[in-house]
Amino acid sequence: MNSTQTYLVGGAVRDDLLGRPVNDRDWVVVGATPQTMTDAGYKAVGKDFPVFLHPETHEEYALARTERKTAPGYHGFVMDFQPGVTLTEDLNRRDLTVNAMARSDSGDLIDPFGGLTDLRAGILRHVSPAFVEDPVRILRVARYAATLAPLGFVIAKETRQLMREMVTNGEVDALVPERVWAETRRALAADEPAVFFHVLRDIGALAHLFPEVDALFGVQQPVRHHPEIDAGVHTLLVLDQSAKDNSSVDCRFAALCHDLGKATTPAHRLPGHTGHEAAGEPIARALAKRLGVPRQTRELAALAARWHTHLHRMRQLRAETAMGLFEAIDALRRPERLEAMISVCRADVRGRLGFENRPYPQAEWARSALAAARAVNAGEIAKRSELRGPAIGEAVRRSQIEAIDQVLNKQSPED
Repeated sequence: MNSTQTYLVGGAVRDDLLGRPVNDRDWVVVGATPQTMTDAGYKAVGKDFPVFLHPETHEEYALARTERKTAPGYHGFVMDFQPGVTLTEDLNRRDLTVNAMARSDSGDLIDPFGGLTDLRAGILRHVSPAFVEDPVRILRVARYAATLAPLGFVIAKETRQLMREMVTNGEVDALVPERVWAETRRALAADEPAVFFHVLRDIGALAHLFPEVDALFGVQQPVRHHPEIDAGVHTLLVLDQSAKDNSSVDCRFAALCHDLGKATTPAHRLPGHTGHEAAGEPIARALAKRLGVPRQTRELAALAARWHTHLHRMRQLRAETAMGLFEAIDALRRPERLEAMISVCRADVRGRLGFENRPYPQAEWARSALAAARAVNAGEIAKRSELRGPAIGEAVRRSQIEAIDQVLNKQSPED
């Protein structure tokens, strides 16, 4: 590979210039062929174009390539990865100027499209009009906006306009669920994940990709409990609160889904939303199923939609109702489920204008009640000579309810 040149490209260059941790490094090789790479010990892994794993570091090395659009969607490309493709030609096909920079082996920055200028200005700008050829870029730019929002980055007006045109022209409808979820999962992990959904809504893509979330905007809530009034605004405030709590992606997705049932409330019942919990559970399940969301993530979202107000009312629940909650979320066997629910519910309370620092004492009541129920000694109860079969389980459950009742009826210092 003596006649070839290798360059560090993309996000690794961008993040290094920003002083952010570089987790993954991607490389472009100019002047090589697939045979050159395999002869040098690299392992071919690319299906759509030649990508190779370094024999020692296992980092990805791709041959420099160009792309030509031939059909709608993101599979309709003809690629050229002949040795004559230049680094500039390869960088020209990339999405944003801040991702179209490279570093040579000697450390020199190659920046043919003004990426460093945009990086310093905090602007996410497309490299060329060919941006519109790949609908995945809609999601990627929205994700970058969420990831880099804490640094003040914004999307250039002309890039937003191109994204809107892609939605209008139907390119967004070519996105397959797996790609939507892959980008969404990464966006949910960002410090300000709500930005991802704000961008999608601004360009008209939210109604195509997340119609269940889009339907919440414009739905009224009681101003006494929700000074922000709008259910869509509330949902994204909850999502950002979940991120501020450093919650898991599972919890953040559940935060996004917790109030989906409010979009089904009949207009004559607004601004109240009685029954939105039961209405929201199947909507959350359908959304997650459509996107191919992993089972664990999907289950928490459905449980949060159905049971979040029960946790809010923990102090007022009858012991038997609290027991039903614990059984519904499987907290007796999996106490971590309760912790996940608490995370979502705390974000729900604080995701309201002026409520950002509101305490959530329900968490400790729920933990204490669950601990009391789990402390019941089922083995001792089973030893009672008069109990047989199902009667043992019924006796254990009664004892658990009694233990919960003692906790919930205990007078708190604030009472």
